[in-house]
Amino acid sequence: MSSQIQAVVLGAGGYVGGELLRLLAAHPNFDMAAAVSASRAHLMIGDTFPHLSQMLAGKSFIAHDEWLNVVGNGSNVALFSAAPHGASAEIIKAALSVADDKDLNIHVVDSSADFRYAEQSSWEAVYGGEHGAPELLQDFTCAVPEHADTITTPHVGHPGCFATASLLAAVPLMQSGLTESEIYISGVTGSTGSGRNPQVGTHHPERNSNMYAYKPLAHRHSPEIAGLASVASGRDTRVHFVPHSGPFSRGIHVTLQAKVNAPVSDDQLRDVFAKAYADSPFVEVVGGTPKIKNVVASNMCHLGVATDGESVVVMSAIDNLVKGAAGGAIQWMNRLWDLPETTGLTAATPGWT
Repeated sequence: MSSQIQAVVLGAGGYVGGELLRLLAAHPNFDMAAAVSASRAHLMIGDTFPHLSQMLAGKSFIAHDEWLNVVGNGSNVALFSAAPHGASAEIIKAALSVADDKDLNIHVVDSSADFRYAEQSSWEAVYGGEHGAPELLQDFTCAVPEHADTITTPHVGHPGCFATASLLAAVPLMQSGLTESEIYISGVTGSTGSGRNPQVGTHHPERNSNMYAYKPLAHRHSPEIAGLASVASGRDTRVHFVPHSGPFSRGIHVTLQAKVNAPVSDDQLRDVFAKAYADSPFVEVVGGTPKIKNVVASNMCHLGVATDGESVVVMSAIDNLVKGAAGGAIQWMNRLWDLPETTGLTAATPGWT
């Protein structure tokens, strides 16, 4: 099987692209065929990502117009896009057009925001531009894998990293009916969530030993979380979201709060999540509170719960680059190709990072 599925990463020069390359290099069923980067074409991958220099020795990035030359007509292709929001859709559209000409059997998982809304108008209202490929929206499903047992589309738009952490905490709670449908979310993310290109918010002197909120109650992940939670739970969900920049590189910690409809115990609340994720290998309900260091570099989500009888809190910790992006994308791609969803994703977190 490994020689039959060619993996191609678009936008491979960024942090998410680098994580895709790291994970795919060890994947038993996807052959790393092409790392595509317009800005780094023909440069050695190890020069951009020194930690991958041995694993991907001798491998270089290629340009967008070159990757189709490395896959033959009729090939099976797993196409991952880590291209930026607003640009990914048009790049994928062009790729699918040529893939059709070459009779490729292809599945796409997009880690940008371009296929996170079913309606063109919804996407454009949030992102303020014209969608690059509205005709493809019907071919993409957006959800975290744990909340979609089956899908009927050939491609997937992966939810954002904040959305992934928040949805894993929110959906079982909404499904349970134990609380009101209005939820309050506070999340803290590492600096890698802002991408590879330096900016004031991710510059080390600004971020080190510091923490601050940004775009409180106005972040564009809010409607994404609300919409996907409503679809997955079957309950109209209202979200009040305040993101924060944390003084660490990787990881997201989310705290969700809601008022209960009737008194509830810790055991009842924990049982809701244990049952919801009983068959989800990458979600664990932990005793006490989840910690980022226990999930960094893994595809795991650790959840913790607490209640005072009148309100509940659900805490969620993930690695923003893995479960929130590259790992979640590979989890989805495994399913699209009818592979066990854990394939290539079972390495333990290094701990003490």
